[in-house]
Amino acid sequence: MKNFVSVNDVDDINGLVAQALAYKANPFADRQLGADRRVGLLFLNPSLRTRLSTQIAATNLGMEAIVFNVDKEGWALEFEDGAIMSGNTVEHIKDAAPILGQYFDIICIRTFPSLKNKEDDYSELVINSFIRYSGVPVVSLESATLHPLQSLTDIVTIKESLLANNTASVEGLVVKPKIVLTWAPHVKCLPQCVANSFAQWVNAWGEAEFVITHPEDYELSTVYTQGATITHNQEEALQGADFIYVKNWSTFTDYGKIYSNDPAWMLTEEKLRLTNNAKVLHCLPVRRNIELSDEVLDSSNSIVTREASNRVWAAQAVLSAILKAQ
Repeated sequence: MKNFVSVNDVDDINGLVAQALAYKANPFADRQLGADRRVGLLFLNPSLRTRLSTQIAATNLGMEAIVFNVDKEGWALEFEDGAIMSGNTVEHIKDAAPILGQYFDIICIRTFPSLKNKEDDYSELVINSFIRYSGVPVVSLESATLHPLQSLTDIVTIKESLLANNTASVEGLVVKPKIVLTWAPHVKCLPQCVANSFAQWVNAWGEAEFVITHPEDYELSTVYTQGATITHNQEEALQGADFIYVKNWSTFTDYGKIYSNDPAWMLTEEKLRLTNNAKVLHCLPVRRNIELSDEVLDSSNSIVTREASNRVWAAQAVLSAILKAQ
């Protein structure tokens, strides 16, 4: 693996999932793999789980991890080719990224969409510029459109749950589970990154019946959803579900808007009765009693804590694959 910015960088999803679960069982199995190697964790927006889990993963592999909050501690970066830098930007990515590539063996970058200009956000200018100019492998810690480490973690957590229930083998699934991605209300406009990425990974994995449910006008890009069943009827979607992924996202067509904040879309214990005793996932942070009710989050159906802890093993599997390819 050279870079990790989407599922398209992965040749074998099940193999990567198996490696993550192997690291969970034995975190220090490859403690010398990253010896004398350095990873830079660069943040253009805040993080809790992504930052800490990736630091731990790197340490488990013997790497030195250095965190740099670019948005607060560094110069304002310019990404446009041919820019006349007479405004607020101080340093061009053409000058910054090659130096960072000299400092680090792997660069992990977290950026965020503006939610103002769809074309700019979906061009992935920031992360693609680091790939273009740094000269070293780049890992996405979330980009303008995707969050691949989160999605890998989600597949790891689903597979782990199925293995525990004896409905999967290491090689594959005994029976395809029904996985539902459901939109949830929120007080802010949020990007489509997590929803896009989850849809992309579940479709590429191909080992589940996959349904996406959301209010009208909240369609995601078909680039990511093709292969899924899409419905505006949440109760219909939840019927017989084995896993429910809860996430808010803002509008895609009329970009970055909130058209509806209907509290009826919040997942509740009553709605869980429609499912096959479904396990509930959420990427966190979560707005309690807005996106998800306390009764669901605090129930045995919720696996969000396990999901968050698995972020370490997903990151470790990715960093390991990149190190082994160098």
